[in-house]
Amino acid sequence: MLPENIERFVREFSRLPGIGRKTSERLSFFLLSQPDEFAGELADSIIRLKSDMRLCSVCGNITDKDPCAICSDTSRDETVICVVETAIDIFYIEETASYKGIYHVLGGVISPLNGVTPDDLALKSLLMRATAGAALEVVVALSSTTEGDATALYIAQMLQDKGLKITLPARGIPVGTDIQYAGKGSLAQAIRNREEMK
Repeated sequence: MLPENIERFVREFSRLPGIGRKTSERLSFFLLSQPDEFAGELADSIIRLKSDMRLCSVCGNITDKDPCAICSDTSRDETVICVVETAIDIFYIEETASYKGIYHVLGGVISPLNGVTPDDLALKSLLMRATAGAALEVVVALSSTTEGDATALYIAQMLQDKGLKITLPARGIPVGTDIQYAGKGSLAQAIRNREEMK
């Protein structure tokens, strides 16, 4: 039986994605073997992560400055908006160095089984950004899942007759794969060879 403080740590850390009970137990014993400064710095970094980060008021990216670095970058191509599910998708697309436009984070995908409706997503702000600014193209870079495809279709219908080119990344991303799990090469190829939605 583990002491109460270790058990609490294990219970809390096991709630993190990809971290099970055994990994949490190993982490707790590792942390106990480290100097106090290490634990203090780790705790401080977690607190600052939560307290200092916010959503960009323009695109919904996670940032410590508002607007975010991408929205503040005047060299970005504002005629192309890439729509993604979550802010982490921006990180993976940026890693490919194949896209120079701007972004819009939806905050998920339409999923009636999980109670997520179009009103739960940043679709109204997407419509405003796509039609009020310099946008000529909207790249719908959502995961190749049933929900992702349904959301992409919803966006295409929402933006039809607005004079915008609506494209999808080429299907270099395997069907059923989240953007964040696609390889860098596959993601770069998919972004470069995006296809117009019909």
